[in-house]
Amino acid sequence: MKKRDIILKRVFDICSSILGLIFLWWLIVFLAFIAFLDTKQNGIFKQTRVGKQGKPFNIYKIRTIKVYSKGSESISSLGMVLRKTKLDELPQLINVLIGDMSFVGPRPDIEGFADNLEGEDRIILTVRPGITGIASLYFRDEETLLSQKTNPEAYNRKVIWPKKVELNKAYIENYSFKKDLIIILKTFFKG
Repeated sequence: MKKRDIILKRVFDICSSILGLIFLWWLIVFLAFIAFLDTKQNGIFKQTRVGKQGKPFNIYKIRTIKVYSKGSESISSLGMVLRKTKLDELPQLINVLIGDMSFVGPRPDIEGFADNLEGEDRIILTVRPGITGIASLYFRDEETLLSQKTNPEAYNRKVIWPKKVELNKAYIENYSFKKDLIIILKTFFKG
């Protein structure tokens, strides 16, 4: 990415996240409250993810998983709706504003994936992770796809993860702000 692209992308992220928080703060608070009632836990879920330059950061989401007394857990009915509509991602506007994330980029992974990239694949760590991205669009139905596999973890590591790396590298190597806007539109309009 050129320096001009990096600056334009960051200015867009700051302005858009501020506008998003101004107009949607009430919805984030409302969803967090409903998630609290639904899961009996804090309505905002915080998890460590791998960010730019491989540095860990806390990602924020609306809680969608219910934990039961015996330690088992499952996605709640409300959680399924929030995940399907991507409303559980709204608190990430805070991550974008403080600079941990961007609107568009490779999705931030848990440890054991992006932090283990080697060679030219490490280009993925040169950009902020995104709320959405080209790989997110390509694997829009990832949860459904994985639920159909007998060994979802192995399928993720051997099939999905390598394809995500390929898509994210191509995104970075051929970056344009116009493509970011197209990815955002496709995210909203399921294009």
